Amino acid sequence: MNIPNFFTLIRVLLVPVLFLLLNKGWFGSALLIFISAAVTDALDGLFARTLNQKTIFGSYFDPLADKLLIDTAYLTLAFLTSLPDWLAVLVVSRDFIIIAGVIIFKLTEKPLEIKPEIDSKTTTFLQMVTVCLFFELPELRKFIPFREYLVFLSAAFTLVSGFHYLYIGFQVLGKNGNHTWKE
Repeated sequence: MNIPNFFTLIRVLLVPVLFLLLNKGWFGSALLIFISAAVTDALDGLFARTLNQKTIFGSYFDPLADKLLIDTAYLTLAFLTSLPDWLAVLVVSRDFIIIAGVIIFKLTEKPLEIKPEIDSKTTTFLQMVTVCLFFELPELRKFIPFREYLVFLSAAFTLVSGFHYLYIGFQVLGKNGNHTWKE
């Protein structure tokens, strides 16, 4: 196992810890776990590029780990806090569409190469920052007016990238050619 895949695995293992801490109401500890997991996302990408350790496993498992982390945080915080339910549904629905798209490509044996793109990275970053502001901590209350703007910005990027994936998927499935799936 290489260093980037190790960081991805750590992120996956932190997801149930995050869920348990949130359900216990230990928002401070949960936020530290969430931020730690988010840092592993940055580190695995950095090490994969700088050490030239990109793997097929990492190209599939890294985005899946991101989705597990973000979706767990959104769904749990929507249930426990004032994070808008509609935003959690939007974020999870986009991720479901992406995963379903990958499965469809594999079932139809369409060539698929997963590479990160700036719009997807921006969406993930906005989703992570937005959800952090809903961990119910007194220190974060001063950001309440700001977080409403982030909710709509995160939702807009989530919608745009989701429709972008649908557009690409329908384009590729309607042709005999291949395409790079940019996540």
